[in-house]
Formats: sequence, structure tokens, C-alpha cells
Amino acid sequence: MDPFEGEAAVPIEYEPRSVKDVLVEMKDTAELLIDLSYSAVLHRNEDLAREVLRLEERMDVLELQARMSLMLAVRNPDDAEQLAPVLGIVAAAGDISDAAGDIAKIVLEEVGLPEAMRAALPEATETLVRGVVASDSEYAGRTLVDIDLESVTGVRVIALRRGDEWLLNPGPETQIERDDVALLRGPEPAVDGVYETLTGEPYESPAIDAPDIEDLERAVDTIVHMKNLSELAVDLAYSSVLFDSEGIAEEVRNLEVEVDAMESRFEAWTLRAAADAEDPVVLRGLIQLGSSTEVISDAAVDISEGVLRDLEVHPVVQMAVEESDEIITRVVVEPESRLDGATVIGGVPDTESTMSIIAIRRPEEGWLLVGDTDTELEAGDVLISKGTRTAAEAFDDLSQEQERTP
Repeated sequence: MDPFEGEAAVPIEYEPRSVKDVLVEMKDTAELLIDLSYSAVLHRNEDLAREVLRLEERMDVLELQARMSLMLAVRNPDDAEQLAPVLGIVAAAGDISDAAGDIAKIVLEEVGLPEAMRAALPEATETLVRGVVASDSEYAGRTLVDIDLESVTGVRVIALRRGDEWLLNPGPETQIERDDVALLRGPEPAVDGVYETLTGEPYESPAIDAPDIEDLERAVDTIVHMKNLSELAVDLAYSSVLFDSEGIAEEVRNLEVEVDAMESRFEAWTLRAAADAEDPVVLRGLIQLGSSTEVISDAAVDISEGVLRDLEVHPVVQMAVEESDEIITRVVVEPESRLDGATVIGGVPDTESTMSIIAIRRPEEGWLLVGDTDTELEAGDVLISKGTRTAAEAFDDLSQEQERTP
């Protein structure tokens, strides 16, 4: 069932808006769409799924606006050459949006999904919930800095919807208003209290049933890993554009190859699980989820295609990506450098650097997504890290600087 069935399509006209601003909103929207769509599936949350379709509709408008602006900007062959990769980025964001919408429809159209999907949620994972601000909520009419929600509870407001207007990445001075739709992320015990204060209603945590079919358990674990790798690929793709880095773009391609290989194994395990499932029809959603996840990793490669083809990155794209507070970088641990042998604790290397390691590609072993771990770094490891620009520069120095002997 289409939740917007019967609604007329809104006419879209050209608006004199900068391409940079449109690209910034498209990037932020694409990243939020991935997060919301998988959360909707893992939590079986129809409200979150409907927000995905609303965002998908917004992305369609942004995509058309971007295409109109880019067409008007082309005046000669040189412009066309520089702006062609920008069109690719716009189209890739649209592909991510469509894939996220297909994922959300697994919940809304009851395509079929095994209860084992909920058991795929790691114990330490953060919960993403949607709540409507009650008129008598103590948060209504106050700014985020005044509430100081994240410092006090660990829960973040990652987006607000006010009618048809989306406030992505709300800042300290953003004010919460009654009837706002708030998207919250944080540890589940803390989310419970914040949700009740925000909405006036208790939050009901979903029950978790462990899978009882071995092949199904493997399939579910694989799809969650594919989702994490695809999210990482999108982050890296935008960073490859920001730095015009062929090395980072190659990592995007490496991730896409890994996701493709995992999808093949995932489909095999799902088909084998169907033989033992009481109702094989409920596995249809898993197949759709795998296909959509693979589309997202393909779109990441499309974002970085201009870099891979050695086409000059248009400055407007770099300016748009640079709007992000944090950047993602790639460094290789050199033998006997200060990172060689360092441990990773909570995603942060045991050095004075404040850069956070989010993934490691180890030759001959593949990808390791880093959370709370005591993994020891080795020479030759490719580290994917997130942090401020200053921290990124210091971290790159650490990967090469030789350990000083007293």
C-alpha cells in the first residue's frame, strides 16, 4: 500500500538556488535515508518507514532542481566536462533515495520479513525512534543547547520535520516546537525517558526473537554487514570527491566488490533457509533488502566515478561536501610507525590523535568494521577514519612517523 496514494504530484519549477546548497541537502538527505530505512526494517517501525517515503519525495524535488541548475550552468564544452561528474553525483543520490524507499516498503507493504531480523541488532547498538513533540512537553519552545540533551542523556536529535519542512543536522540554536516530528538516536535505556518526555507517551521497545534456522541466521548477519559496508562506501565516496583522492575512491570500489560477493553468499543462504522455514514467503523481504543494499554500494561508486576517471572535480562539489563538520580519510600504517602495534579502543587509537578509526582493511583478510575493540593495528593496514580536518592531518602524520627511541 502506498501511504501517499491519491495525493496529486506537486508541480516542480526552477528556483534560483545555488547548486552547492542543493548538493549539501541531497548529501545529508541521502545519508539520513539510509539510516532511517534500515532502522525501520530492523525495528519493524511503520512510522519511520513513512518518514523515509516523505524524504524520498523531497529527494525527487532536489534532484530535479539540481538538474535544472546544472543545465543552465553549461555554456561550453569545458563546462560540460566539469559538470558531467556532478550530474553523476546527483543521479547517485537519487538511486540511494529510491533504494531506501524500496527498503521502507518492505515494512509498509508487508512484503515479508523473518522475525530474526530483530535479533540482528547488536546489544550495544543505538536505537533510532520517531516521536511527535507534545504540546505540554518540557522540550517544546526550547533550543537544543538549552535542553543539552546529548550531554545529559547521550540521546541526539538527528533531524526534525516541521510540516513539510525538514531540518537536517539541527544545530545548538535549533528550537524544538510542539507538533514537530523528531528523530532521536541514542542508547535504548536513555531513549525510553527522552521519548516519554518528548511525546508524553511511553516508548515500547520491540521484542527480539532469536533465529532458529542456522542458514537464516547467517543470511541476517550478512545483510547487516552489507548494510554497514554500503554506508561506509557512501561516506568514503563523498570524501574522495572532497579531496579528489583516487586512493579513497579505490576503497569505495573495493567495498562495492565486497558487497557484491556478500550478496551472492547472502542469496544462497536465504534460499537454503527457505527449505527449512515454516513459511518461505516471509523471506521475500530479505531478498529485496539484499538487492537494495547492493544498489546503494553501486551508487557510492557512481559518486566517486569522476575521481576514478581522473576528471577534474568541480569546485562546487568540493564546497558542498566541505560543509560537513567531520571528514573521512584513508591512511596506510607504515612499518614501525607510531600506529604500528597501537590498539583500537572504542574506535580511537591509543595515541594522542583524536581521529576515530571506523574501519580497517587488512591485506589478505578483508574489512573489519571497528566498534569497541582491542584490535592491534599492523603495518600495511588501510585505516578509514573520521574526525575534524586538523585531526585528520595529525593522524596522517602518525601513520608515517617513526617511533622515537628514548
